[in-house]
Amino acid sequence: MRASSRVSLVMCVYNGLEETRACLESLGTTTEPFRLIVMDNGSTDGTPEFFQRFPHEYPLTFARSPGNDGVIAALNRAWRLADTEFVCFLHNDTEMLEPTWLSRLLGALAEPGAGLAGLYGAKRLRADGRAVGRTIVHSLLPRPTVRAPWEDVAFVDSVCMCLSRRLLDSIGGFDEGYGFYHGHDRDLSLAVLEGERRCLVVHAPFRHQGGRTRTRDFARDPAGAGRPRPSRLGARALRREVPPAAPV
Repeated sequence: MRASSRVSLVMCVYNGLEETRACLESLGTTTEPFRLIVMDNGSTDGTPEFFQRFPHEYPLTFARSPGNDGVIAALNRAWRLADTEFVCFLHNDTEMLEPTWLSRLLGALAEPGAGLAGLYGAKRLRADGRAVGRTIVHSLLPRPTVRAPWEDVAFVDSVCMCLSRRLLDSIGGFDEGYGFYHGHDRDLSLAVLEGERRCLVVHAPFRHQGGRTRTRDFARDPAGAGRPRPSRLGARALRREVPPAAPV
């Protein structure tokens, strides 16, 4: 019997069933007990039927969005279903290769002043919200760049981001004004920093296929889908371009 879980993994899916299967298989060796919350955003490839016959032993909450109104709105609906101490957002096209990956994230959050932990981020943001390329650190295979056990950053990418549910609730979740997708993770990271908490990228190697957390919004407006909101995000980036230095 699995121990009680203090963390929920939150995932939004829209088709991409084979990637989802691979992701869930990779989670099977995770040493930290967790609950899985999946919000389906209108899949038509058999994804809902797969979750009805869920083959894995970890606890599952599966729900369907009332309408395909974007990933960010679906993520907000999903994390509010969690009743655990921590919430970890995860893309369904990732594969975790270290059984202790989730324990490492929670370990980072136990650090003094830590508020948000993930596996990909950057130490500096431009005023328009874009990452400064040479400051990006990550755990992506085949060549992770983040120094073990973790490094302080200015933002954590939503491919994997973990924080306490209490902190997430105090911030109000993700800002749905960002539209299709991009910008919400930077906005959340900067809100964490504004609260005088640290954002950390953790060393825990993983694979990311890329591009499978999708909605029909992207097909309608691919250019607009990728634009962050410069008024809010830009102001935050200017105020907090460089995070506090990591302890030596």
